[in-house]
Amino acid sequence: MNIKAYLKPWCGWSNGVRAVMRKYDLPFEDIDIINNRDNYAEMVAKSGQPLSPCVEIDGVMLADVSGEEVENYLLANNLVKPTAITADAPTNSGCSDEEHARQSETATTRTIRFF
Repeated sequence: MNIKAYLKPWCGWSNGVRAVMRKYDLPFEDIDIINNRDNYAEMVAKSGQPLSPCVEIDGVMLADVSGEEVENYLLANNLVKPTAITADAPTNSGCSDEEHARQSETATTRTIRFF
């Protein structure tokens, strides 16, 4: 299976996708859409929309999905087998306050006011 995941470095939704990949021990390409604008542009071009995460599995684009939705797709299409293993992170959750704070701390852009 060829999996490309267009993700943010720190994001509850993106971490949910990563947790599903770990749960099923699936190799995947973790594509950073925040620190590389070309990656973001590629995601938008392929998915037809600007929201993330987006996960491409064998050429099928799952746009603006949670880890839970990715897992449901994998199971429904018999790409993985059900397991009793629990994901090591929430698979259907947005960013926590701590994640938002971390994003603000690492942001490389700043606001410039013209007045």
